[in-house]
Amino acid sequence: MLDATSPSGVSTADAAPSAATENFPVALRMLPARRRRALLAVYDVARHIDQLGDAAPGNRTQQLLTFRADLQRLVDGGTPQHQVLRDLAPYARDCALPLQAFDDLIEANLMDQEVTRYADLPALLEYCALSAHPIGRLVLAVFGQSTPGRVDRSDTVCAALQILEHCQDVVEDHRAGRVYLPQDQLSAAGLTDTTMLAPDHAAALRSVVLAQVLTCRQMLSAGTTLVGELRGWARIAVAGYVAGGLATADALQRAGGEVTGAQTVRPRRATLLRHGIRLLLTSGRR
Repeated sequence: MLDATSPSGVSTADAAPSAATENFPVALRMLPARRRRALLAVYDVARHIDQLGDAAPGNRTQQLLTFRADLQRLVDGGTPQHQVLRDLAPYARDCALPLQAFDDLIEANLMDQEVTRYADLPALLEYCALSAHPIGRLVLAVFGQSTPGRVDRSDTVCAALQILEHCQDVVEDHRAGRVYLPQDQLSAAGLTDTTMLAPDHAAALRSVVLAQVLTCRQMLSAGTTLVGELRGWARIAVAGYVAGGLATADALQRAGGEVTGAQTVRPRRATLLRHGIRLLLTSGRR
């Protein structure tokens, strides 16, 4: 749930450098320092893995494998070489973090080096199981509120957040040689890799994007139940994540599915707050 669809664009004063320039939910600034720092430590490792997979110079596959070996040192109780893993170590112990989640993120980025298209929504969701599910699982662990049912609902929410982010980043991903919109839906709309961003095919692309938004709204409905099952700060934080997804879906729909403009489609804060308050009030009546 810690991703570009998180709801604020406001950095935290005590964030690590890699997190300071990224979106971090407003609600999380109110968290007790220990929880906030744990989430930031998780965030920094996730961002480091993404940077290795997306922007590192040289052999990205080898760098990801090297980082995986360093993660294994932490799993084995040793001292990792990378600073982000050393910073994570105390929280990994105190919060009993599922370290397999970080390995899954590494695997997703290894996939990105070879797999650049997804045949259909089920194939994309298989990718999200590696690239998105781990974040929600880590967040639940930080708050000590993981159960099998909550993990299932978190997985659904996180996959929706990931797909919404893909919708926001269609142009950026295409420039990187990746297309995360389902190929069968693009084909049904008469689009190919070479035509999907062409101005005369704009209406077709918008229809595909809006189809993803509809799917994500349905998936995000699991968030109401999830928020209602949580307590304390976890409930507020997760409500913020789900609200961010809903506000992003609203923004994409308000834009009519147009995602090829100069500016990335972003949610409005007022919309985010409205969704967050509604989630907290509605889930509280369960």
